[in-house]
Amino acid sequence: MSIIIRPIVTEKVTKESEVLNRFGFIVDRKANKIEIKKAVEATYGVTIVSVNTMNVRPDRTTKYTKSGLISGKTNAVKKAFVQVQEGETIDFYNNI
Repeated sequence: MSIIIRPIVTEKVTKESEVLNRFGFIVDRKANKIEIKKAVEATYGVTIVSVNTMNVRPDRTTKYTKSGLISGKTNAVKKAFVQVQEGETIDFYNNI
């Protein structure tokens, strides 16, 4: 089972990566900060300074349609933001 599921590539995270050397990942919900740090260091060959995590709750939605009321929800995910040591960087497009 892989700890890192996929990188987060949005405008906000891209700006943080350029300014603060901070990169975002969607990770396994049961992984802790130490496991995330080891996985990122092993995968991308960089030195991690800090790891911040957050659990994102599922969003519930309801829609009114011809056939009646339809309800659903998104999946809950865990996001990890890792700060890389100065002078190092992660290139997502070469490691996919």
